[in-house]
Amino acid sequence: SGRHRVPRATAQLLAPVGDPEKVICVGLNYHDHCQEQGAKVPKEPLIFSKFPSAITGPFDDIVHPQDTSELDWEVELAAVIGKRGRHIEEAAALEHVLGFTVANDVSARDWQMRRNGRQWLLGKTFDTFCPLGPAIVTKEAVADVHNLWIRSSVNGQRMQDSSTRHLIFGVPALVAWVSRFVTLVPGDILLTGTPAGVGVFRKPPVFLKRGDEVQCEIEELGTICNRVV
Repeated sequence: SGRHRVPRATAQLLAPVGDPEKVICVGLNYHDHCQEQGAKVPKEPLIFSKFPSAITGPFDDIVHPQDTSELDWEVELAAVIGKRGRHIEEAAALEHVLGFTVANDVSARDWQMRRNGRQWLLGKTFDTFCPLGPAIVTKEAVADVHNLWIRSSVNGQRMQDSSTRHLIFGVPALVAWVSRFVTLVPGDILLTGTPAGVGVFRKPPVFLKRGDEVQCEIEELGTICNRVV
């Protein structure tokens, strides 16, 4: 109607889903990401999680914890569940997806790879480690979610530049796989993995520092941009 509008500059966009029951993540799910670290392509999805308290807005700050010196970025396609289900068939999996959004799976690599018994959880779930947004794009509005360019940059320098066609396990396969173990409910968020170009596997490694600006963007879904503080 054009009514009830405010200037964009005066509004703070929150994450499109702020308090989901579950934030489910997938590791090693791009062929180029496996290649950059010399890892074998997984035969089954590698699942881990973040706590919902890690979620922050699409343009909010990422807080650099004092406890890490190896802060890294990971642009990811995120699927938002819209319909409850368990033991979902892959052929029907997209019926359970509301839409898609952009995520940054911020990671403290020292905690992920060396500390906490090399369990990934703590290194992935510090507060503000899951910027999300800028909006949920319904699946009907996306021409082909498995053929979108996906990119990240740090301080304007391109770091990741790939396509969702390089996913090892696509969204339907992931939804079906995860639903073997847990009931998916509306609002659950599924991060589908990151392509090559993260900081830890660069030579020499590159890590985020306070003052850096990280931009993550996916074709048709939009852009999020977060400053490290």
